[in-house]
Amino acid sequence: MSAALPLVTYTPLAGALLLGSLRRDRLAGWLNVALGAVSFGASVVLAWEVARSGVVTGFGLRVDDFSVFLVVLTAFVGLTTSIFSRPYMQHVLHTRLTGPYGLRLYHAMYQSFLFTMLLALTTNNLGVLWVAVEGATLSTVMLVSLYRTPEAVEAAWKYFILCGVGIALALFGTVLVYFAAQHVLPDPAQGLNWSVLNAHRAQLQPAVMSIAFVFLLIGYGTKVGLVPMHQWLPDAHSEGPTPISAILSGLLLNVALYAVVRFKMLVDGSLAHTSHPYLAGQLMMGFGLVSFLVAGLFLHRQRDVKRLFSYSSIEHMGLMTFGFGLGGPLATFAALLHMLVHSLTKSAIFVTVGHATHLAGTQSIEHIRGLLRAQPGIGWPFLLGVAAIAGFPPFGIFTSEFLLLSATMHAEPALTILLLLGLVIAFAGLFRHLQPMVYGAAPEGLEPVKVNMLPVVLHLVLVLWLGLAIPAVLVAWLNHATVLIAGAPVL
Repeated sequence: MSAALPLVTYTPLAGALLLGSLRRDRLAGWLNVALGAVSFGASVVLAWEVARSGVVTGFGLRVDDFSVFLVVLTAFVGLTTSIFSRPYMQHVLHTRLTGPYGLRLYHAMYQSFLFTMLLALTTNNLGVLWVAVEGATLSTVMLVSLYRTPEAVEAAWKYFILCGVGIALALFGTVLVYFAAQHVLPDPAQGLNWSVLNAHRAQLQPAVMSIAFVFLLIGYGTKVGLVPMHQWLPDAHSEGPTPISAILSGLLLNVALYAVVRFKMLVDGSLAHTSHPYLAGQLMMGFGLVSFLVAGLFLHRQRDVKRLFSYSSIEHMGLMTFGFGLGGPLATFAALLHMLVHSLTKSAIFVTVGHATHLAGTQSIEHIRGLLRAQPGIGWPFLLGVAAIAGFPPFGIFTSEFLLLSATMHAEPALTILLLLGLVIAFAGLFRHLQPMVYGAAPEGLEPVKVNMLPVVLHLVLVLWLGLAIPAVLVAWLNHATVLIAGAPVL
């Protein structure tokens, strides 16, 4: 039985309870970082155990090659974002955007948010998965409304209502899956255990599973930010604290997509010998492609820098959804790699955006000008981060997008043109805003701000490394996850 498995999952829960009662503001920031370090260290040990045995179980939890990949990513980004969060929230406290009570709430909900995401990734029970995703919603609602401005409260309510409706649909889909399992499993009490369902997926009733997946895709797809269920995401990103934007975009969207892929694996097995064996994949491809194209167009209309990158997140999540829907070893490998590099890049960008908005005193794109002249320590990371997220070589996003384009050209050649068109639209949308923000004339009277670029540098170096040469250990890891999801290795 693994000690790392409960440690990585339940450390944030203990941290949330502790930080909620801790009244020493400076100590709370350091403790938040320490808790993140414990979770990340335990996740690395857990990954090593999974590499040795394939599956690790215990304490009602279960991780395999797919889930442990995201566990390590979640713990790592949670740690690096907490390093940025400590001085950032001290600045927020000093500018009186929130008070000591708000700071305690922030740290408690930060750890609660990490706990719910890690629980969703490590549970074997689809009902607990649903509860964990709902718990993540409740935690982030409190964080989005932290500043208590009318705009923040409105964004929090929109987030709560839209995601509440989505998660209700996901619950109905989960109930249908349980119903389909009742007449198949030798022990009906195991009807929500994913590993048991996966072992009997060929026997699950196809019609019920097809209907269930429609509800599950729309329900969890709301949390992914798929169009047209995406309306909560730009508001939540623009009004919440910047560290929360980083983990919302870099982590929560991945967890919701992880849930969709888990259910797709069950549905594919159920429909394998029917007249519509690719129904789940085709639905994901449709929603993913529409989200990718619509978000790319909306990039051109943004006036708020955080909303700009929230639409970039929708674009990339649409691309990942399309990749998993396309299926096959190469597309699945590309989608997994894209999850990794997008999370690292987008969280780095939001950290840089947080510093840029402090420097300019506004989130308005129109008033953020000349970052390279005003403070190169912000301007250069911002420029490199946008180049990475736009898919410039040699960054890792170029690699994952190239692999996905290659898979699409082989499986669905006609859709390659739409993918290329979407990439061009998104590129143009990002760089039309980037040029004046980075190269324009800096407004007079700007005072340099204290920056903490360690998370940004670390993330961008990793993304660059993954674009130049993916380590053999990571290739093997992603390949094992690809076998689990697609049934065959890419290599």
